[in-house]
Amino acid sequence: MASLIHTLADHSDDVNYCAFSSSCLATCSLDKTIRVYSLSNFTELPYSPLKGHTYAVHCCCFSPSGRVLASCSTDGTTALWDARDGRRLAVLEQPGASPVRVCRFSPEATYLLSGAADGSVVLWNMQSLKLYRSGNVKGGSLVACAFSPSGNFFVTGSSSGDLTIWDDKMRCLYNEKAHDLGVTCCDISSHPVSDSENGFKYFQMASCGQDNQIKLWLIMFADFLGVELKYKCTLNGHSAPVLACAFSCDGQMVVSGSVDKCVIIYETSTGNTLHTLSQHTRYVTTCAFAPHSPLLATGSMDKTVHIWQLDLRQPCAGDTVENESKVAVEDWSEDDVSAWLCAQDLADFVGLFKMNNIDGKELLNLTKESLANELKIESLGQRSKVLQKIEELRMTMISVSVPVPDEFLCPITRELMNDPVIATDGYSYEREAMENWISNRRSSPMTNLPLHSLMLTPNRTLKMAISRWLETQQK
Repeated sequence: MASLIHTLADHSDDVNYCAFSSSCLATCSLDKTIRVYSLSNFTELPYSPLKGHTYAVHCCCFSPSGRVLASCSTDGTTALWDARDGRRLAVLEQPGASPVRVCRFSPEATYLLSGAADGSVVLWNMQSLKLYRSGNVKGGSLVACAFSPSGNFFVTGSSSGDLTIWDDKMRCLYNEKAHDLGVTCCDISSHPVSDSENGFKYFQMASCGQDNQIKLWLIMFADFLGVELKYKCTLNGHSAPVLACAFSCDGQMVVSGSVDKCVIIYETSTGNTLHTLSQHTRYVTTCAFAPHSPLLATGSMDKTVHIWQLDLRQPCAGDTVENESKVAVEDWSEDDVSAWLCAQDLADFVGLFKMNNIDGKELLNLTKESLANELKIESLGQRSKVLQKIEELRMTMISVSVPVPDEFLCPITRELMNDPVIATDGYSYEREAMENWISNRRSSPMTNLPLHSLMLTPNRTLKMAISRWLETQQK
């Protein structure tokens, strides 16, 4: 089982990435900050948030020892921080100053890898903090990377859909077209799964992409024989692009997060789904297992990071894997309501709702009068905000019982569109979601190709069709 035990709601914009050390959790966001929390009680460390990047922070990672934290940003830099006191140790400028999308330490912390939107990939020497080697992927942005367990090889993933294997001399050893619409993330398990006939170990690699798929691969690294990559299987379950994937420390599970707002945990040996978690209200951008404790962190465009406690007991044959995230709203516990409040940026009301024993059934029955007279929420603005979120929840319940036609859902938020607009890529999006998207990126959410113009045209025909459909649901 996976139980939601804590929600972090400190970022003021989309959460882009989260990473564990043995004692801390780091998160980064479009709000230009990195926040660091203690795993003992999930309180924010005194030096957090870390500020210094001038634009959105896309990725963060700890060194193997946990003493150094790296972060990379649209500002074209990768910053190094002392994880003990928050001091900024260095700022590494990407050649060409292109937005840096991903960064990763090698297992022995010999190198730090940074990859950018212009396809550049750099290995930084961690002793001298100087550029060691650099290269480029062809025909796309570099958006994903992972080191082999030895640190002598690494894999990169690009928006053009390629997985490329390199050695530490920056020589391209192998290239595979893995995801038609673009790779979004990749990870390599540190645990070998089999030996080849020559005695070399195979490791599992996971990749995910805009094609809604997670693929598992077997990869063999050998200094003298080169590398070998074998396709193993495809993990299905998501109904929209998959943005993140990560292995558990022992390699027995892989987790994924998607634009469909769901987190799915799979058993790698069988490909079976162990858990589907649906607490996030916007698309899931990142997920990570803790290295030495049964914890999972998931981050989202809803500005929150959820911390999950995993029960690592294996289910017996014939057991039904219960999905606590699919519990009907009217059956929510008080804790479920608290988690929902945090996800809606209403964390200030958690204590008040608990004091009044508000469970799911009570939540759905709240009115303007009960908020004012019984819960004593004096601010008209706050009452209106709570009521609006409750109404959105009621609409979600309708959409669960009657599936919304896919063409009525915004490709970015996977929510029913209220003000659809057509972008120059030919696709329709919710206006607010697309405006937020193009304020940080100049590419199509659907194709990753550059947008020739940022003009958005109202799609009145689609808006009328959605209105007619809503009217039929209310009869």
